[in-house]
Amino acid sequence: VDPAVLCLSCLLLLSLWKQSSGKGQLPPGPTPLPIPGNIILDVKDIGKSLINLSKVYGPVFTVYFGMKPTVVLHGYEAVKEALIDLGEEFSRRGSVPMLERATKGHGIMFNNGKIWEETRRFSLMTLRNFGMGKRSIEDRVQEEAHCLVEELRKTNSG
Repeated sequence: VDPAVLCLSCLLLLSLWKQSSGKGQLPPGPTPLPIPGNIILDVKDIGKSLINLSKVYGPVFTVYFGMKPTVVLHGYEAVKEALIDLGEEFSRRGSVPMLERATKGHGIMFNNGKIWEETRRFSLMTLRNFGMGKRSIEDRVQEEAHCLVEELRKTNSG
């Protein structure tokens, strides 16, 4: 037996074993290939592919895009249950290591948990103090917009 074929076979089996061992907490779905994942998805019409998979695996299933598992919610009831009934459990954002390094764990958009809650509360309080959500700020914005338009007209005519 060729050593390269033996080595490649061992790597393939190890990869399949590793994927299947972590699958216990994920919803059912088609078995992925080790590197490309679920190549059974039609890339040109991925929506149709996901609808077909939901007919086989139900409204909540797992597909692999490459080596990364993705849980798919299909249908109004599944999405409503996840986002409204179980909103707290689904409120966290996915991890993006490059952005986490760049922002050092600060900011609103790519943050989670306690830091996100405190930053959001502070931001909303500060915006309200500046008049956000009050009628007075709308008048100020309209007045400034009117002045800007007048200045632009002066530069255009001169």
